[in-house]
Amino acid sequence: MVDCSHGNSHKDHHRQADVAAAICDQIASGSRQIFGAMLESHLVEGRQDYVPGQPAVYGQSITDACLSFSQTEPLLEQLAQAQRTRG
Repeated sequence: MVDCSHGNSHKDHHRQADVAAAICDQIASGSRQIFGAMLESHLVEGRQDYVPGQPAVYGQSITDACLSFSQTEPLLEQLAQAQRTRG
């Protein structure tokens, strides 16, 4: 299982796509060492601070910065294609 976030992306949520691409290359090349990938994803990209008395942005993380769902979907499609290629 590979975590595309945190240390592998140097805590830059945009770099998760680079990590996922590297995983896809390994899977498509036949690697059986990888059996899954974790992505930091939420409805809305980024993160927000909790501020008492102020409304939060619905669907945006208050912990780690995340990819948006629209950014996540193509990564999931790429991972699925890599799996199909590996067989």
